[in-house]
Amino acid sequence: MVADDRQKGSGNGGPAKRGPARHYTVRDFFRKPDKHSFTIAPDGKHLSFLARHAGRQNVFVQGIDAEGNPIGEPRPLTSETERDVPGHAWKGNDHILFVKDFGGDENFHVLSVPIDGGEPRDLTPFDGVKADIVDDLRDDDRHVLIQMNRRDPQVFDVFRVDVITGELTPIAENPGNVMGWLTDHQGRLRAAIASDGVNQTLLYRDTEAEAFRAILTTDFRETVAPLFFTFDDKRLYVLSNRGRDKAAFFEFDPQTGEEGALLFETAHVDVGDLAYSEHRRVLTAASYIDDRVHRHFFDDWARDVMADLERQLPDQEISIASITRDESRAIVRTTSDRSAGSVWIYDVARRQLARLADMMPWLDPADMVPMSPIRFTARDGLPLSGYLTLPAGFELGQDVAERLPLVVNPHGGPWARDMWGFNAEAQLLANRGYAVLQINFRGSTGYGRAFWEASFGQWGRAMQNDIDDGVDWLVSQGIVDPARIAIYGGSYGGYATLAGVTFTPDRYVAAVDYVGVSNLFTFLESMPPYWKPMLDMLYEMIGDPRTEEGKQALHNASPLFFVDRIVTPLLVAQGANDPRVKQAESDQIVDALRARGVDVKYILKENEGHGFHNEENMFEFYEAMDTFLAEYLGGAAKK
Repeated sequence: MVADDRQKGSGNGGPAKRGPARHYTVRDFFRKPDKHSFTIAPDGKHLSFLARHAGRQNVFVQGIDAEGNPIGEPRPLTSETERDVPGHAWKGNDHILFVKDFGGDENFHVLSVPIDGGEPRDLTPFDGVKADIVDDLRDDDRHVLIQMNRRDPQVFDVFRVDVITGELTPIAENPGNVMGWLTDHQGRLRAAIASDGVNQTLLYRDTEAEAFRAILTTDFRETVAPLFFTFDDKRLYVLSNRGRDKAAFFEFDPQTGEEGALLFETAHVDVGDLAYSEHRRVLTAASYIDDRVHRHFFDDWARDVMADLERQLPDQEISIASITRDESRAIVRTTSDRSAGSVWIYDVARRQLARLADMMPWLDPADMVPMSPIRFTARDGLPLSGYLTLPAGFELGQDVAERLPLVVNPHGGPWARDMWGFNAEAQLLANRGYAVLQINFRGSTGYGRAFWEASFGQWGRAMQNDIDDGVDWLVSQGIVDPARIAIYGGSYGGYATLAGVTFTPDRYVAAVDYVGVSNLFTFLESMPPYWKPMLDMLYEMIGDPRTEEGKQALHNASPLFFVDRIVTPLLVAQGANDPRVKQAESDQIVDALRARGVDVKYILKENEGHGFHNEENMFEFYEAMDTFLAEYLGGAAKK
């Protein structure tokens, strides 16, 4: 089945005036909602959510009556004081699982807490160990499958864990090359993905009593990714781009190693998620993203539910965040480009919605601005897309006398993508009077294999050219002022920021680097141990320091070695515990610039990792960025 109902429109034309908007503070955009991250218990009798307690975001639980209304006072189950709880989930009806790391080191532990108010139990209480859930064992209220790298920091073994006692039972020892594990619908470990650094092998076994056997090996450029088992546990559903450019969903026969029936594809982008009902044992929907999220339904029940939700909640992006085991009640999340949205409880049979919380009610959607899809062509002819957010008072359509200041905001990854929706950073910047450009440059995911591979070896080169070409396109459209352009990005976006002010030093009047890479050699040398099995693949994608040609390419793409070219005022932010982009990446560029007498603003947080997580640190960073950009772009900063 083929779908190609992409949205049209190039976004051409300059901005036309709208009306003024209220000026909000930085904290308005980045303070946490009063209640958020709602989930519902499998039996539908309790809600859980995150809210402030002990100074941080902690897990709360609250009862629900027969009509689906919250009853009684919410009770806190956790009392974390150092960092917000980043995620949680129900384990049966009596326990909550949650995760925590330490100062942003990403060595996440998995913890269990009973909803009757007992103390949390750390299920993986080992220093320096990273753990996560392989299978929550839906039909076993007592146990969960967890993987962790306790034995060997580079690889993850699987254990069955008792969520009450914490007892660990080994299930599978990693032979040294397994990068991921997959269970069937009975919770049995039946498939795995192994890697030699470049080639990936799908491992499979019919029963847990058997040894894994290799059934398919592909170069990492080809994806045959197992998603979950068919409902008879005999075959797999896979995401595959083998022999094609755009990834599609297939059934897959592990006995032959071949794709079977094509389930869904699109002509213009990769497919995204494949959803299913464990209760009814059917596929429900496939999704894909071009400018917006789209769904293709396999199941009438799911189609009818979504149609009813869209009728009751028009002009919103709608998702089902959590659902009871019998699918009678669900937590529904809505959002849009101009609103952080709301959370609802939905009685499926009666088609009744009740609002649980608004996420950011202090931000009036009338004061927020649209995120508009755009398309343009790179200098080498590659079609590119992205999003443009204009300040209130301006719309695409016709020129105005005064062109806008611009903040270019390249995304992280780089093998990720920007998507349509509420973006607090973009709304803050637009609220200050800046246009915001977000480009899905080559290498961004979802646009097919050729588009992804076009980024290989192109850090600081064609990928950076795509960003420049987007800026030039906006200038040519009469939208932005070429003399008032800044660049801000995090992670790879931070690298692109440094590359921009290094390799095109006259383009930007200000730059903000947030946990960005400055030296590709030290970046590749200092990765977390569990990334080391992927190092050969990363050498092919970024550059190979083992060859003279590769060394030269990495040198030429590293801003640190050309620091004498940087003349743009720079703000740098870094977490001291960042396991991906180590503190040295920011220290190096800051020290080199200061040695030249350049006054670089540097925010270093000892209790953060790859991006700031604690609210007070986020406030400090964004307030500093707000003031910094106002100085050079002329916006009106507001504490």
